[in-house]
Amino acid sequence: MALRQSHIWGTRTRLASEGCSDTRGTRPQNGTIPGTATSSWGNPALPLASLCLPPFRHSGRIGAKGIPHQCIQYYPAMAKEKTVFTCNECGGTSPKWLGKCPHCNAWNTLIESVAQSDAPAKNRFASLAKTAEVAVLSEIEASEIDRTPTGHEELDRVLGGGMVEGGVVLIGGDPGIGKSTLLLQALDSLQRAGKNTLYVTGEESGAQVALRSRRLGLDRSQVRVLAEIQLEKILATLDVQRPDVAVIDSIQTVYSEQLTSAPGSVAQVRECAAHLTRAAKASGTAIVLVGHVTKEGALAGPRVLEHMVDTVLYFEGDTHSQFRLVRAIKNRFGAVNEIGVFAMTEKGLKGVSNPSAIFLSQHAEPVPGSCVMVTLEGTRPMLVEIQALVDSGGPSPRRLSVGLDRDRLAMLLAVLHRHAGVACMDQDVFVNAVGGVRISEPAADLAVMLSITSSLRGKPLPKGFIAFGEVGLAGEVRPAPRGQERLKEAAKLGFNMAVVPKANAPKKPIEGLTVHAVERVEDAMNVVRELA
Repeated sequence: MALRQSHIWGTRTRLASEGCSDTRGTRPQNGTIPGTATSSWGNPALPLASLCLPPFRHSGRIGAKGIPHQCIQYYPAMAKEKTVFTCNECGGTSPKWLGKCPHCNAWNTLIESVAQSDAPAKNRFASLAKTAEVAVLSEIEASEIDRTPTGHEELDRVLGGGMVEGGVVLIGGDPGIGKSTLLLQALDSLQRAGKNTLYVTGEESGAQVALRSRRLGLDRSQVRVLAEIQLEKILATLDVQRPDVAVIDSIQTVYSEQLTSAPGSVAQVRECAAHLTRAAKASGTAIVLVGHVTKEGALAGPRVLEHMVDTVLYFEGDTHSQFRLVRAIKNRFGAVNEIGVFAMTEKGLKGVSNPSAIFLSQHAEPVPGSCVMVTLEGTRPMLVEIQALVDSGGPSPRRLSVGLDRDRLAMLLAVLHRHAGVACMDQDVFVNAVGGVRISEPAADLAVMLSITSSLRGKPLPKGFIAFGEVGLAGEVRPAPRGQERLKEAAKLGFNMAVVPKANAPKKPIEGLTVHAVERVEDAMNVVRELA
């Protein structure tokens, strides 16, 4: 029996061939099958032919240990599958494992996966690609997009008027904030309006969805429900059912058999979203994808996911509060940064028709450190109360803001000291936007400075007072966009005094509202002193 080093298992094996023996006349062991390998411990293994490629014979006469070559079969070792490490955050690849991704610098995000073969193969999206000829832009026929109302006015506002045929919407938010609840309510309203709907759930069973619908008071709902996570079966169901609107809850639970990676990985999310998007465009079905979010609040998965879809919506708000905000980050069929305001009740999410009442405190009398401003969210003007608290600090005073940019707060304090003579260098300054709303526009600058000054001096601003305007480093007060709409919204809610930039002063008087136009920060401070 000849001994040689195996290139397959990495151990020494005995080769047994029918009619052959070594120079010492040793015979094969009992139970050894000709043409098989037996490990050095005497345990039988699988036939070599089932492990390796077809054999080839050597051209010589005598092999090692005196075994004739016609009795020896040589099996080349199998090629090891090439693997790469893919980042869960950005989708970047690395040939070896690293603690930190070299592309996005995220830690512990590289996961091993099988590398795609470089051999030429037919692209799996080839059947979906349409051949089109070059056309002149002015000669292309374009018509208004038909929209289907969802039955929820606030959701329709964010979507730009309703669901669009063949449109793909991606909605993300924290766990338990109300994504599935709102979409189930919307599907029920669409179904009662005569639309064919489908709810695909990958996180819950059909019984759990039915229990939730009964808690929401959706009795005898005819919404079709499919509990499935395999992409190919979901696409087959969409092709058979042909729904007008379909919800996939969630995209991170869906997987495709064409990939070996786990559901929720970068490759799976990108692949499944691409197939569902193509299916929506080809069939005309409006598809809503529910997406998970990371600890930082961004949508989980590759950034290309947001580029694929037509509309991206974010759920905002504190889960401990009854109010929720749905904000449009991207919308190919409507306005960006549009928001819808909902209130969580026992019967699900209900739209709030007058959201300004949420973001205003109900003070019987004016209090120091409070100033109301008019912010613009998309096309909707809203009144938000800015509160400031200035207190004596230690050697390292704190600057803290909630709902506002912290760096901008530091800049406004420097402008306030330099151009208005109000010093807060040894004071702790806390600024908050009431109601959990986030204000990103610079039109809140003037209201923030007035509320800080009011808290520092302990004197409240007049009752029915509002202010808005951007403040520059030179102390000038710059105009805010759509100032007329802001002033009309304030007058409609009963406010009677306003300090605004000079460029936003109305050309015609607004009934019940006295407008004071200012050009610089010190002018605004003087107006407030006179009114107080």
